[in-house]
Amino acid sequence: MAYPTLEEKLAALKVTEPSPYERKCADQLAPGDYEIAIQRTADVLDEGYEIFMRSSRSSMGVAGDSIVAMFNAAGDLVNASAGTYLHAVIPPIVIKYILARYSENPGINDGDIWYTNDALYGGIHDPDQVAIMPVFFEGELVAWTAALSHTTETGAVEPGGMPLTAKARFEEGMNLPPMRVGTNFRINHDVLEMFAAFGIRAEANVTVDMRARATTADRVRIRLLEMFQREGKDFVVGLMRRMLDEAEAGARRRITDWADGTYRAVTFSDAAGLAGGLMRNCSMTMIKQGDHLLFDFTGTSPETPSSYNAHPQAVIGHMANYIYEYVFHDLPVSSATFQPIDFVFPPNSMLSPDARAATSCSVMAATGAMSAVANCVSRARFGSDEWRQVAASQGNGGNAIVLAGMSQWGAMFADMIAYPINTEGQGARATSDGMDAYGFPWCAFGRAPDVETMENEFPMIIPFSSHWKDSGGAGKHRGGVGTAQLWVTHHVPYLFQMAIADNSRIQTPQPLFGGYAQPTVPGIVLAGINVGEALASATAGTLTLEALLAGEFGGTVVAQPYGSAVHPVNGGEAIIVGLSTGGTGYGDPLDRAPEEVARDVTKNLVSADVARNAYGVVLTGRGQVDADATRAERAAQVAARLQRGRPYQEFEAEWSQRKPPEEILEFFGSWPDGAVVNPLIRM
Repeated sequence: MAYPTLEEKLAALKVTEPSPYERKCADQLAPGDYEIAIQRTADVLDEGYEIFMRSSRSSMGVAGDSIVAMFNAAGDLVNASAGTYLHAVIPPIVIKYILARYSENPGINDGDIWYTNDALYGGIHDPDQVAIMPVFFEGELVAWTAALSHTTETGAVEPGGMPLTAKARFEEGMNLPPMRVGTNFRINHDVLEMFAAFGIRAEANVTVDMRARATTADRVRIRLLEMFQREGKDFVVGLMRRMLDEAEAGARRRITDWADGTYRAVTFSDAAGLAGGLMRNCSMTMIKQGDHLLFDFTGTSPETPSSYNAHPQAVIGHMANYIYEYVFHDLPVSSATFQPIDFVFPPNSMLSPDARAATSCSVMAATGAMSAVANCVSRARFGSDEWRQVAASQGNGGNAIVLAGMSQWGAMFADMIAYPINTEGQGARATSDGMDAYGFPWCAFGRAPDVETMENEFPMIIPFSSHWKDSGGAGKHRGGVGTAQLWVTHHVPYLFQMAIADNSRIQTPQPLFGGYAQPTVPGIVLAGINVGEALASATAGTLTLEALLAGEFGGTVVAQPYGSAVHPVNGGEAIIVGLSTGGTGYGDPLDRAPEEVARDVTKNLVSADVARNAYGVVLTGRGQVDADATRAERAAQVAARLQRGRPYQEFEAEWSQRKPPEEILEFFGSWPDGAVVNPLIRM
């Protein structure tokens, strides 16, 4: 196998040096032409994005968890329309691999459709698949287009494409290196048949999504050709180079304004697939000097014997979610914004595993980096003029539910349910709360479909969907709350369910400046409840998460880790799956305006207990602030803090002698540095 090395992948993320011709074309752009033309590229990509959503079959594609992009002839990302920025780093690696390895054999021709999903070659994980097309103008390769999205079926050992039990890549189903799947603008029928075979649990999802990617890439190709024909080759080549130049210059200006220094964040998780254990899922050191950033992941725990590993480009993609959404939000989605950023990945860590490692659940392994970058960058930005844009980490839970079986329409399906994960809470911001049910941190612009749409698509009913009270991290500015849904098997005798998570005992994200993290996310099963009777007896507003947990509708509440193996769920049995996590808090909760706390209690976002214990706000029986009691409560909490406080040297001396129980350190590595102890051997 000739998959690219780590060094080659990192090099591919850097912008190719411009030729004298490109530089000349960029310099010839007239004033105003650049601003108009860059908007045209955005319009073209937005059109492609809408087509992609309307053409997709899997729920992630329908929800907009995708990206549509254009590149120059060298494969540098010029601009994109993104639901998820995660995929922005992938195509340049793949395109440059195709240019380097396949230009002569089998060659690159007009009408080619290239395809890949393999993380060894630059992907995220098997469900994330990309269709790429070259753009030829007057017989010359002048650009590329691409469309990427998540299809939750790959023929893996478990339905849904993200098997928790996979121990090596050989159990993850379809691993496609970059390959030509179509010629003369048509997908080859033999390739379609191969996809159908790999996706036999959900053939329509797999093959329709493949066609949707190719259709979208081709539509952007056609629009781009129209621009070449209308404006001329010199103009478009110059435009693309100018967009890269502007993106890099903007990124460097922004970084320069931050305070030089070394910023660190360490995050943890509590599971490797179905096995519990403590892991340092990210040890991040960010060194900021001038207009340059270096991210060093030394100290991250070793690779795991599960699918909770991520190849480095997947880690960078997860960091891009935060960087593009919050830092470079006004710049083109471009390879050039990462030009001033470099990375160090220690080998055989869970963020840089062996080539044989399973990585289908890389999104869970990379949540630490996704959370840590928010912490490091926010502290660096706080001392600059950008302080108002500082934001605490998103929830980054990704507590994903996969359902599989036969639908009420008689069709086989295996799909990740996009609705709950597209309603996580946003992290709090420097001047305001995080948005409630904000969205999916992996997909800032994804959609949460209507409940009726989901009930029509899947053999389930959703009796309630509501905010999850107390799920947002407390702070001067509160993290947005997530959501809770009740899902019940309907229309069919049974279906299969599994769940992916690593935050039932420990939350990975960290708050900012005295805020609190959000609560952990338990897996809740209601045993022995008659769902039909519960629905029949419920009146408006009475069937709630709190009421179910309090036993008001019968049954026994069982709390367990959220992550679960594939298991059958019979018709009429209830599963609470919609515990989408909230965001982290910003600032000391005791500094929050009491009236805002009272408002949150009234809106059922915060309980009276949390109002008092976390915010120090005492409410009257009518829900109003008791000002005198609140002042006394907050003074008592401050006094208690001072009583618990110790000099740092004293605390550090004691803390450094402590060690977690050996039974939870199987995946941690050596204590306390997290180095590899027993190298994994995979066959």
